[in-house]
Amino acid sequence: MDLARDVWNRRGDIERAWAFFPRVAGLQGRERGGHFCRGAFRVGSDRHAGRGCDLDTNLLAYALCFGGLNCSCRCFTSHYSDYDLAKSNHRKVIILLISLSRGGCHLASSFKSVAAHAWNGAALYSKVKIGETAILGAGSWGTALAWLWGKDGRPVSLWGHDGDRAARMRETRENSDYLPGLKLPESVRVTTELSDCTGADLIVFATPSTALRKVATQLREAIGNIRAVLLSCVKGIEHGTGMRMSQILCELFPEQRIAVLSGPNLAAEVVKNLPTATVIGCNDAECATSLQGFLGSPRFRVYTSQEVTSIELGGALKNVFAVAAGISDGLGLGDNSKAALVTRSLAELVRLGVAMGGTTQAFHGLSGAGDLIVTCYSERSRNHTVGKRLGRGESLTQITQSMKMVAEGIPTARSAFECARQLKVETPIIDQVYAVLYEQKKPTVALEEVLSREQKAEQL
Repeated sequence: MDLARDVWNRRGDIERAWAFFPRVAGLQGRERGGHFCRGAFRVGSDRHAGRGCDLDTNLLAYALCFGGLNCSCRCFTSHYSDYDLAKSNHRKVIILLISLSRGGCHLASSFKSVAAHAWNGAALYSKVKIGETAILGAGSWGTALAWLWGKDGRPVSLWGHDGDRAARMRETRENSDYLPGLKLPESVRVTTELSDCTGADLIVFATPSTALRKVATQLREAIGNIRAVLLSCVKGIEHGTGMRMSQILCELFPEQRIAVLSGPNLAAEVVKNLPTATVIGCNDAECATSLQGFLGSPRFRVYTSQEVTSIELGGALKNVFAVAAGISDGLGLGDNSKAALVTRSLAELVRLGVAMGGTTQAFHGLSGAGDLIVTCYSERSRNHTVGKRLGRGESLTQITQSMKMVAEGIPTARSAFECARQLKVETPIIDQVYAVLYEQKKPTVALEEVLSREQKAEQL
């Protein structure tokens, strides 16, 4: 929970903000079950005694409220007055962080570590309670998320349509087709039955974009009315309709709260526990904050936004430009060329994305510029790999038949091309990628046509 706020005291002084604390360690030894009001956070002792744990009562304290704590402490004792928690809106309060008008204050030793155990699904100030999570799609991303959210013991159901693969995963606890060597936690249940997702509080979609509508329809038929929050981690635009993934879910589940997750998130790096940032978008800000608290961790930093359209379009369109970047590498065009290509790709992404309902500022965030950078430059990117192999002379059929994973840039190039035509938006890079993928144009010819375009003033 982010407590970075300005704190003021009665003298009107603006105090510094405090840092981000993702978790709080459990109390140690005799401090368990104790009265915080009489312990390390006692307020208002002799100011000249030099005791570092004393807090100045001329401050406005920000409290963390833990609804699930079993704490008998009722009174917060001050040198000047007693604060009766019975009169407060929150009966169980711990004063954890406070800004001082002078000097520093050492927190109790119990709070030195902030990377403690999981919170068993409880999010601070959250009205969205999440117990079990179901992930639909047992590819690389779905498997990575199951590992990420299940490694602390949270119950996770991982659904896949391939019965043989699911059986192997149950036996070996490993998805050897996508993430070999990664052992799934025992808290992750692998299934092929959508009915096993009935009790989930959060249902995460990690299917290919071309399969989302079918799987969502099957889910609705299998379990009927659901109470779960729906989270789309799918990056694509539906061919023919031009619909984003959350729009498809809204159409099928009109009563549900729906959120999206996107960003520069390579599955292979997430499962290595390398630091990663992502963004959750939801029209319901409270829901987004709840998901942030539940799904985020120190190594998987989650930001929130209400820019759902921009987040989805950024995550989808960048895959097309990653194919173009791969073609550039396959042709051996060098770093100057690629830097220019990626920069102009961002300008094109913003131009089309704004026409489709996004905002310029949002496209410069994690799911726009961030995802574009990693997908265009990483050798782990499947879309970059497809483009690189095309640039080296392989046919699209050869490439796709040899790949186990879906490169979303291939179907999205067609959808983006159609949307650009309907909206009358100039998209020279998307047009050439589409021509290479669907009109068998040679990458060298596509390159020449891009380079021979009329020179003009730069527009971002």
